[in-house]
Amino acid sequence: MNFTKGNTLTGWFVFCVALVTYYLTVEPTASYWDCSEYIATSAKLQVGHPPGAPLFQMMGAFFSSFASGPERVAFWVNMMSVLASAFTILFLFWSLTRILTQFILKETNPTGVQAFLVLGAGVVGALSYTFSDSFWFNAVEAEVYAMAMLITSAMFWLGLRWEEEMHTPRGDRWLVLIAFLIGLSFGVHFMGLLTVPAIGMLYYFKHYTFSWKSFVVANVVSVAILLFIFKLLLPLTLAYFGNAEVFFVNSFGLPFNSGTIIAGLSIVALFVWGLRYTQQKKWVQFNTGLWCVVFILVGFSSWIMLPIRANANTVINENAPTDARALLAYYNLEQYPETHLFYGPMYTDMYAGQDENDPYKNDKPKYEKDHKKGRYVIVNAWKDARINANGKHTGLLPRMWSSGNAANYITYFGAPDFDIKPQYRNQTQLIDAVNNFISRVNNGEVDANGYHQFLQQFGSYLDIEKPSLLENLNYLFTFQINYMYFRYFMWNFAGKQNDEQGKLDPFNGNWISGVSWLDSLRLGPQKELYDDAKNNKGRNTYYMLPLFLGLLGALFLYQQDKKRFWVLLVFFLFTGLALKVYLNERVFEPRERDYALVGSFYVFAMCIGIGVVALADSIKKYLSLRVAAPLTVVICLLAVPVLMGSQNWDDHNRANRYTAQSTAKAYLDSIEDDKDAMIFTIGDNDTFALWYAQEIEGYRTDVRSINTQLLATDWYIDQLKRKTYTSSPIPSQLTHKQYAYGTRDYIKYEALIDSVRWELGDFMDWVASENPRTRYKHLLQQYEVDLNMVPEGTQNLVYYPTNKIRVPVNKENVLKSGVVKPEDADLIVDYIDIDLPTSGLYKNRVMMLDILHNNDWERPIYFTGGSYDNDEYIWMKEYLQLEGLVYKLVPIKTPENPENSYQMGRIDSESMYNIVKKWGWGNANSPNIYHDPETRKNSISFRSNLARLAEQLVAEKQPEKAIEILDLAMEQMPFEYFGYYSLLTPIAATYYQAGATQKGGVLAAQIAAKYMDKLEYYRSFSATNQQVYAENILVDVSRYRAVIDAVVDAKDNLRASEMVQDFIESTRLFAPLFSAYEYYVPMTPYVSVLFAADKPKSGRLLFDAIAQVYQNRLALFSQVPKEELQYYKESIGMEIRAYQGLLESYQPLEPNLDSVSEANKAFRKAVEPYTVD
Repeated sequence: MNFTKGNTLTGWFVFCVALVTYYLTVEPTASYWDCSEYIATSAKLQVGHPPGAPLFQMMGAFFSSFASGPERVAFWVNMMSVLASAFTILFLFWSLTRILTQFILKETNPTGVQAFLVLGAGVVGALSYTFSDSFWFNAVEAEVYAMAMLITSAMFWLGLRWEEEMHTPRGDRWLVLIAFLIGLSFGVHFMGLLTVPAIGMLYYFKHYTFSWKSFVVANVVSVAILLFIFKLLLPLTLAYFGNAEVFFVNSFGLPFNSGTIIAGLSIVALFVWGLRYTQQKKWVQFNTGLWCVVFILVGFSSWIMLPIRANANTVINENAPTDARALLAYYNLEQYPETHLFYGPMYTDMYAGQDENDPYKNDKPKYEKDHKKGRYVIVNAWKDARINANGKHTGLLPRMWSSGNAANYITYFGAPDFDIKPQYRNQTQLIDAVNNFISRVNNGEVDANGYHQFLQQFGSYLDIEKPSLLENLNYLFTFQINYMYFRYFMWNFAGKQNDEQGKLDPFNGNWISGVSWLDSLRLGPQKELYDDAKNNKGRNTYYMLPLFLGLLGALFLYQQDKKRFWVLLVFFLFTGLALKVYLNERVFEPRERDYALVGSFYVFAMCIGIGVVALADSIKKYLSLRVAAPLTVVICLLAVPVLMGSQNWDDHNRANRYTAQSTAKAYLDSIEDDKDAMIFTIGDNDTFALWYAQEIEGYRTDVRSINTQLLATDWYIDQLKRKTYTSSPIPSQLTHKQYAYGTRDYIKYEALIDSVRWELGDFMDWVASENPRTRYKHLLQQYEVDLNMVPEGTQNLVYYPTNKIRVPVNKENVLKSGVVKPEDADLIVDYIDIDLPTSGLYKNRVMMLDILHNNDWERPIYFTGGSYDNDEYIWMKEYLQLEGLVYKLVPIKTPENPENSYQMGRIDSESMYNIVKKWGWGNANSPNIYHDPETRKNSISFRSNLARLAEQLVAEKQPEKAIEILDLAMEQMPFEYFGYYSLLTPIAATYYQAGATQKGGVLAAQIAAKYMDKLEYYRSFSATNQQVYAENILVDVSRYRAVIDAVVDAKDNLRASEMVQDFIESTRLFAPLFSAYEYYVPMTPYVSVLFAADKPKSGRLLFDAIAQVYQNRLALFSQVPKEELQYYKESIGMEIRAYQGLLESYQPLEPNLDSVSEANKAFRKAVEPYTVD
């Protein structure tokens, strides 16, 4: 068999291995995060979030056509990623064997042992990538990264083919095909574009003799081509279409879309002329370049789908890019916060206020179609419409830029220094407040949030230092490159600690080697790891073997061919480190971001394959190549891809997992049927999941989901005002003109009649009014402010003169709509008073109030939860009713729980019982599925809500039903799969309260064992490290104590006595981390437990320890001067009474009268100085 045929067949062999692997582990339905949205928008060709993936969606629509039913659609869209990933492996193999034959062995068609070595090395490299952590993760779900990697790998392979045939008559056909793939990549993800610099260097090394000058120029030109395509060619093309459309419609009165057609025809004419002219002049390179641009645009034409489908008013139509101008905004991600890579504002800008010299900057004019006038009109006052960054807080390389992450920057990278501004240094109160704050900081009494709040409160009086260039560079290298790139790189080629998100601590999300002593140097003791850490399916150890083999391969390539080494290095850098610089990530992102870096891992996998040849080359010095080659291939195959596959299988196997789908349906099933209900959602995982269930499976389409973040956009409000399936439009009085972009984006509070409480209808009439009195301009004129100094947008700002609002309750509608049951009618209040913010309201909150008012209680309103901010519940957290996973707005007041503010709302036990009994659960209890972090995290809501229901049933004297609900919770979310053990403590306590003592005791013992195990791990830390991680230890001790308290309160004395002794033994070492009072006094009830269990010695020792605490505290008061002692009289009395209560509970328990006598004597001695004759 010749090498070409063997290469082809072996390539298809690794393709099949990858295909089978991914097929066996693919998610059968929707998964979390963006996948649900991609499935929904693909299957129905809808418009997803910017910057869009139209090619991905069209391919997804094709794959979804193979589904036998709605519930199989997700599987087939996921299969698109499976197939794309398998083809990626195929191209990796062929690229790797081409590099090995042409650049290392310098033999195009090797034979015999050399051919076997090349093919074996290709298999090792390709399968290493197949089983790598991040790529495998992308391969089994409906995300863009699998298809993006297919385009990337195909482009690099085509680049190698082009290099080989570059000087042949038809060699540039490969270049034109590369250009087409570049265009296609914009229909998926721009990752493929990052291969351009590497392909550019292939061209340079093929055409030019190396010199440092030409080498630098070649790198600059390659990067310039990338930037030209990404930042100029496509944006300018879209801008040309948009400007032409406005120009021809507005200037010549042509119909809408005429300018777009003219622009398209002019571009076609320009290229036809250019191609003919360059052909006539025989300008070959210009002609080829024009063809490349043409094919980039042809590939990019997949974007035409977006305005076509946007104009079809699809249900999901994010940003509604109906024309070229809107499409450009969509491409430029104008929906998201602006980031600056090389010069811009730092996060400290949020404290500084407006720039003194240049306080405003222009926004972009927003054009909309005016069908009556037949022209485009600008709907926003765009000049000076945006607040400019303070010039004192802008600088080079603004890495720490996100104001929303200020507290995290302060926590991990230090707080900014500040000083009082000179003009305020004579204000005594301010100086005292600042000095007091500095003193508290120095004493360790202020955390990052406290520091952040202080700067927010006093920022206008302070000169706050922005992060310096060195601090930004430190952040770039320490966090963005080391933590957010190198850590991910090591996950894939050294080993991974677990599947939890890392937060710059040694416990989660780190890379490991599997070599205990080495990992202990970075992450603390590894030999005493607690069971959950050792058994986490995401704990994968490769002993750094893939890393070493890849580094060996990179070094070998450098020795054999420095030019091609540079090509791969450029490819590696641009798909890895350069991407980190471009993304400018915050601390922290909502989830780990390794999935976007798979391009650089692809390059390193090729180095692993090269490493096989390098190792064989070393071994052949001692053995013949005939022995060395197969021996090396087999050893490397077992040591790298087989090891990686065996380690990664369990946490990448998503087969038969339906937890995301069942969670979405549980949300919808928690909402009453056929009531035309509305539900406010907050984040991706609740919103996208509901979209999937409704759009793809047609599940509960009577419910209108409303994302509160998107509600700040005019296009989303427009969509909500249309009927969707069986759900009615949202009730709203604001018209499009009144909420168009730039209009009522923010309304400001001005306390003019702040003692007056308006009805909500009056408030909304004021907000919707066009009366000049409602505008900020009216106030400015009253204060005789020079309007020339105030931007038009600020003058047109609506303000509200009171923040006190009364929401009337239409009792008839409340009962008619079923919001409240008839039997609870007497509990309905006449009105609900709310206090709006004293700063202002953004458009989404105005719209929520608009919906609330115009609904008039005719349709039920629900909230998914997930946030505890008042504004997410329209400032009515005391008027909620927990129903399954959601909260229903009800006009029945339920005061906030003083012991647990997270437990919001009342519970209708009958209604909620019926809801939870019909949940599907999606095999969450199966031992054969991988319970990923999101699945485990969702158990928080399920468990806590079921526990609350059970507690309510116990309170209503329905213990059998309570036990049934608790059993349901434990059956569907078994103890060993979900973690979050603190949420099981209320379940154990409620089992006891319901009379199921055995079940409660067994569960409590299981929970306690977990905490004991974890504390045993902390015991292996040095005393210094125990202090460093004291907060973690204290939290676990407190949660452990809560379990013991539940058993003690249940008077399960025998079990409690054993658990108390275990608790004291497990936590004694950590007592110094507490104050003596915090550690011992809460154990007061344990004394009687120990005596009741016939363990008087243990009870006596605990009593003595607690008594000593009171004695020491009372002794402290003896140091207070007598004349000041009266100020502490109440505190002293409290200590004495608590000590006396301890003594009184101890005396009847203690059989040893001498001990009782000694205890009384110690008490009298301690309190004697404070006894009044």
